[in-house]
Amino acid sequence: MIRAKEIRVIDENGEQLGIMAPEHALTVARERDLDLVEVAPGVNPPVCRIMNYGKFQYQKSKRAHDAKKHQKTAVIKEVKFRPKTEEHDYQFKKNHIIRFLTEGNKAKATVVFRGREMTHQEIGRRLMDRLLGELAESAEVEKAPRMEGYTLVAIFAPKKN
Repeated sequence: MIRAKEIRVIDENGEQLGIMAPEHALTVARERDLDLVEVAPGVNPPVCRIMNYGKFQYQKSKRAHDAKKHQKTAVIKEVKFRPKTEEHDYQFKKNHIIRFLTEGNKAKATVVFRGREMTHQEIGRRLMDRLLGELAESAEVEKAPRMEGYTLVAIFAPKKN
């Protein structure tokens, strides 16, 4: 609700009608079968616009929808290794990471240790270092390998061309 004694009025074409009383601006808007909308309440005098408010809301939601349509959400795909992962399984999982990266997703490689395997973390580190070296041409390391509890974690992002 407009409580100012005078308001600046802009018509539907963007032209200024001048400063007038709110009641007079409301009658002008009603004569044109449009709405009087306050667009800048903080200035002196407040600025109001004569417009079709329903059409304005519709166009605003369409612009927001179109902006959201062009966004791409980053998905993180996870591949788990073990310190005892054999060569064929290693190659298979490495190829999965490469495929995830070419699809534009991020990849999270984890080496999971269990029980006494924690005493030989260097085996998992060697596995992760080998993975880092082999993925160097197709991936950027977004998060360097580090221990998080019983897991060694690294995150890869697709390389930007």
